[in-house]
Amino acid sequence: MTIHYFGQENSLLNQFVSEIRNIKVQKDPMRFRRNIERIGEILSYEMSKTLNYQNITVQTPFGTKEMSLPKDELVLCSVLRAGLPLHQGLLNYFDRAENAFISAYRHHPKGDDNFEVIVKYFAAPSLGGKTLVLTDPMLATGKTLENVFRTLQSHGKPKQIHIISVIGSQDGIEYVKKVFPENTHLWIAAIDDELTSKGYIIPGLGDAGDLSFGMKL
Repeated sequence: MTIHYFGQENSLLNQFVSEIRNIKVQKDPMRFRRNIERIGEILSYEMSKTLNYQNITVQTPFGTKEMSLPKDELVLCSVLRAGLPLHQGLLNYFDRAENAFISAYRHHPKGDDNFEVIVKYFAAPSLGGKTLVLTDPMLATGKTLENVFRTLQSHGKPKQIHIISVIGSQDGIEYVKKVFPENTHLWIAAIDDELTSKGYIIPGLGDAGDLSFGMKL
């Protein structure tokens, strides 16, 4: 797996990441969602540099101009519900992409720290020969992405896979490396070193879904 880690570089991206981590700024759900969206836009732009391009002739009012434009067929797939703001950021840039959505949640059958990831809702176009872009803002243990990827395999084999996350743990990234194809690309804004016993990223930012859309039962 190729990891594109932008948090170690000086850029405006770090301003948005600092705000989604800040407990004072987090009190504004609209700003939290917008910052996640803006992070998605920045990572989309960086990812676009690695896509395949073709020359197209564009007709202007005064002549023609040959330009190099992306030619890959993209499918953006987000994990509900936390992935929605990040998905919107990608869709702002890849507005011609197809879209897929999948629900995944942690189930603790014994009420302890051990859990399994349950996938229930899934809607996606064919993935055969296309570029699959998986978006999940928090890459904690990596098990959610693993289960999502297994479910998606019923819809065909993509030619390329990109994962876009906001914050990930080092353990989660190492886990994802083992279960995804070697030529997968991970685009990520921040990497933290620790996970709690329940699989939450430290220092992280909390629950991205709750911060975006309110507390759940």
